[in-house]
Amino acid sequence: MPRFESDDDARRLGEALAALRREAGLSQAEAGQRAGMTSQGWGLYEAGKRSGLFRPDVQRRLTGAIGATVEALALVQGAPGEDRPDRPAGERGVANAGRGFIDAPPPPAAVRRLQLSNDDLAPWAASGVVLEYQPGRWPRRDQGCVIEMADGEVRVRLYDRADAELLVVRGGPGGLGAEERIARADTRTVSAVVARLER
Repeated sequence: MPRFESDDDARRLGEALAALRREAGLSQAEAGQRAGMTSQGWGLYEAGKRSGLFRPDVQRRLTGAIGATVEALALVQGAPGEDRPDRPAGERGVANAGRGFIDAPPPPAAVRRLQLSNDDLAPWAASGVVLEYQPGRWPRRDQGCVIEMADGEVRVRLYDRADAELLVVRGGPGGLGAEERIARADTRTVSAVVARLER
């Protein structure tokens, strides 16, 4: 990757790193821990305030910690809507969508509702509670999530962590203490629960 001189280049590269981290479903603390640093250290890279971000070895270390590649970082950095002097006017970039590449991320979907029919997530949410969730919004750790499986099954769980191949959640028939590992290839969507409506 070429050496960048301006604050805009540093900011753009940091934003690309942040986008890849969010796609991986990791917090700054989790990503920092994987890279052997604090969440504040990771945050400085995402803010474009650490010049080491331009070094190829640092980029490999950071992208590897979140299950991405330096190439994906470069692609996300050149995402649509950016005015870049080295590109012809109107040319669009690509953004990393996790499993593949698309022209631009879709706009956030409208909030949907789902009523729980069991007590698998009690005391977090019991049978009869209506959950509002937002497709396209990735959950944070310990946040509820609605998982649409590739076979059409819908599961409601508490999100724990994820990487490029595996989604780890809690809840289900074993209760909140039971950890469930789901292959990302077996899922269609993972959506964050944004509200619980008690009746």
